[in-house]
Amino acid sequence: MRNIYKVLASQYDPLGFILPYTTRAKVIIRHLWDKQRGWDDPHLPQELMQQWTAWEEELQFLPEVTLPRPYVPKQVDTFSCQREVHIFCDASEEAYGSVAYLRTTGRNGEVHLSFLVARSRVAPKRFHSMPGLELCAALTGAQLSQVLERELTLRIDQTVLWSDSTTVLTWLRSESCRFKVFVGTRVAEIQELTDRHSWRYVDSGRNPANDVTRGKKLKELAVPNRWSQGPSFLLHSPDSWPEDLTVDQADDAAELRKAVFCGTTAAAPSGQPTSDLSRYSTWSEMLEVTAQELHGAAQPDGRPTAEDYRRAERLILQRAQMDSFPEEYNLLKVGKPVPRSSRLLSLSPEVDETRQLICVGGRLRRSEDLALETLHPIILDPSHPVTKLLVQDFDSRLHHPGPERVFAELRRSYWILRGREAVRRYQHLCADCQRWRARPTVLKMADLPAARLRLYKPAFYSTGMDCFGPFEVKVGRHIEKRWGIIFKCLTTRAVHLDVFNTIDADAFLMALWRFVARRGTPAELFSDQGTNFRGGERELRETFLKMCPELQQLLAPQKISFRFNPPGAPHFGGAWEREIRSVKYALYATVGAQSVPEEVLRTVLIEVEGILNSKPLGYVSSDARDADPVTPNVLLMGRPDGSLPQIVYPENELLSRRRWKHSQVLADHFWSRFIHQYIPSLQTRQKWQSTAADLAEDSVVMIADPQLPRGLWPVGRVIKTHPSPDGRIRSADVKVKGRVYTRPVARLVVLPALPSGEDEDSSASNSPQP
Repeated sequence: MRNIYKVLASQYDPLGFILPYTTRAKVIIRHLWDKQRGWDDPHLPQELMQQWTAWEEELQFLPEVTLPRPYVPKQVDTFSCQREVHIFCDASEEAYGSVAYLRTTGRNGEVHLSFLVARSRVAPKRFHSMPGLELCAALTGAQLSQVLERELTLRIDQTVLWSDSTTVLTWLRSESCRFKVFVGTRVAEIQELTDRHSWRYVDSGRNPANDVTRGKKLKELAVPNRWSQGPSFLLHSPDSWPEDLTVDQADDAAELRKAVFCGTTAAAPSGQPTSDLSRYSTWSEMLEVTAQELHGAAQPDGRPTAEDYRRAERLILQRAQMDSFPEEYNLLKVGKPVPRSSRLLSLSPEVDETRQLICVGGRLRRSEDLALETLHPIILDPSHPVTKLLVQDFDSRLHHPGPERVFAELRRSYWILRGREAVRRYQHLCADCQRWRARPTVLKMADLPAARLRLYKPAFYSTGMDCFGPFEVKVGRHIEKRWGIIFKCLTTRAVHLDVFNTIDADAFLMALWRFVARRGTPAELFSDQGTNFRGGERELRETFLKMCPELQQLLAPQKISFRFNPPGAPHFGGAWEREIRSVKYALYATVGAQSVPEEVLRTVLIEVEGILNSKPLGYVSSDARDADPVTPNVLLMGRPDGSLPQIVYPENELLSRRRWKHSQVLADHFWSRFIHQYIPSLQTRQKWQSTAADLAEDSVVMIADPQLPRGLWPVGRVIKTHPSPDGRIRSADVKVKGRVYTRPVARLVVLPALPSGEDEDSSASNSPQP
């Protein structure tokens, strides 16, 4: 036995590709254990030893078994294809298992099948019916689907599970509570792991999982077969797949639980409210209706008194306790203790004879300074409608404080089981509480846009820009303000800085012309919603439209495309916003807070530009044998740093092509080092790594404005969402008091649905415009 286990364990097969072969050995070992033999017993049954010897002799064919590594051929476009996982299950009297295949449909409709993984189990020693073993096989298939969903990095569009047992398929489409323990527990687990509608029928002749239960020789696995290639019908359209035969299948009566009727009748005590307590929306409304129902008409003026309200409250609480703790209420009424399994056992509950309510007995009864309600608070269930309305009433009367304040006030008269959890659950659904405490949802960091990956393009092909300042400069004896503007190449990280006198559209256009004259015309400009940028873009567009058609046709290839980020979204332009921080650090380190002449400010900004363009891209090695890091200056100036000397050519070679070749070599060197050293460092997401639910249209949101107190943030409704290239919603249009604003999701706080009859415009009537 020891040697048999050693040989079987030496077959390392994590994917289960040779399971039809190794399962045969597992069945032999199971029969050997049935003979009650020891580990080192040399006298094993002759028949079983002959089967083992025949199995072991097949190991010589193991090198001939091969498994292709790729799931699809190289020429298949993996980005546009559709993927499905198909899992087949089967069982026999000796073993059961499942096998999974990946079905890939290309753009042109071609279908490819590949083996994924398989699992098998030996049938238990205890006898089970064939439907029971088939159910165990279905359970292995459901567990296998969960493993594939968790471990596969590919996008799976659909998972289909197949079984050749119509009885099992009927069980899976029924309620698990209808069956006995063995079937019911397995059906419940399968329904939890998979969708009951994802199971289909396949006949035994076309079920590849039959190879697990019946076994195959190793030499048969070395050639293409149904086990390694998958069932042939999956290569065709779903219309030709096996049809479902479980429509009229009857339940197996042997596995059904016996039906037992359990019922009780109870009469409401006299004086109890007869209305449905769950139909009220507030505690005061329920108290008012109950008081009118019990005693309102008995008064001369038809208005309830204070005693009527106290009795109505007592009757409502009695009704809530009888609904939540019927057994405990009846036992305590006759003087008996509550069962040991009761939720109230640790509270030492007792019935207050005056109020006829279950109260906390507790350990504070000897106190002489505490009120009766504090010593013996009324016990309530957190899920009862009365308790929820009571929590709502306290939260409203206290003007929506924190959960601990509401919980402390409730504890003065009521003991709610898991009270903190009940208060937090209510405040999570309360629109007023969320207006003061909810935070905007930050989505997972998006993929790099195409503008960040414009390889082999000139510097500043895709440029981000923004203004910063103001700075004080000396002009004669006066102090005036100057602003800076930054142009940053989104691909090569190169920086261009400039200064202008006024922050308006004309000054921006002149700064743009200077930038174009020195750095070339960019293809696209990214910026925020600054009025100077908006005005400059509008003026350029109107001027272009006024040109004659011939001139428009000639200048169309040189037209700059402006792209604006949503308002209030500085993280959309983090690439250049972070560079402004570096510029300000350098300025404060050199100039400080003093006022300098404009020439000094302009000179310092150009020096800062040179420093930033000399900044290495990516990791800098401390080993002298490694190559120098790549910098933006390599592409702009042909050398890593402006302080380094430039190459000098002899006079007789000034007209040769060597200088042109040298510049080409430097550009090729830059892009080669840029792709190999810097681009891979952009793969990781440094923050915003978790995934949140997307914002949906018609949601009620509050626009976060850091310049206003939270109580003045406007509330509106989402009327349109803007999907980003990765399909996530990162900005949306919000309608507030008839006006529409575009804001990023990071500035929107999602609120619970407003109560019926309340409009978002009215809720924001006192809020200023964003």
